Order: sequence, then structure tokens, then C-alpha cells
Amino acid sequence: MYAVVATGGKQYKVEQGQVLEVERVGAIGSDIDLRPVLVVDGSTVLSNPTDLAGASVSAKVLDEVKGPKINGFVYKNASNNRRRWGHRQTLARIEITGISKG
Repeated sequence: MYAVVATGGKQYKVEQGQVLEVERVGAIGSDIDLRPVLVVDGSTVLSNPTDLAGASVSAKVLDEVKGPKINGFVYKNASNNRRRWGHRQTLARIEITGISKG
């Protein structure tokens, strides 16, 4: 059984016991519920909003980590205008603890 969940503006394919990194969703050690977009159990596929009303995916926040460094550079010709910037997104490492069809 697997599910596709939506969190942080992205979608992830998850299975029970899987550990993945998503955008920050809660405090370390807290239990969260993710919104399923699709649930597949063998030949049974739940994809309608009415079918997914009772479905849920639960996860536990294990840790907070930082994502990869993103470097940027802005340059405007003939005006001596230059700017360098960087960014590292804070991510949450979560473990999928259960998938229920409802």
C-alpha cells in the first residue's frame, strides 16, 4: 500500500516506514496528519475527494535539517550594481507511521 500526499506545495509518494524530508511542518517529536491525494492498495485505487474523505496518512517529525545551499547573483550592466545572495531552506525529516483508507 502506498499513498501520494501533498505538503508544502509539493506531492510525495510515501509508504509506511519511509523517512523523507519535507518543508517544516511541526515541532520535533510531534505527530502530524498529511493530506492524501491518492491511495493505492493492490487493485483498489482511491482518488475521488469523496473516497479520500476518510483516508489519512500519519507521520512523526524526527528532526529538523537544512536543505542544499542556493547561490544567486544579480548584475546590472554599466551601473556597478552587483549583489550576491544565498539561501538554505529549513526542512523537517519525517517518518510515515501509518496509512489508512478510512
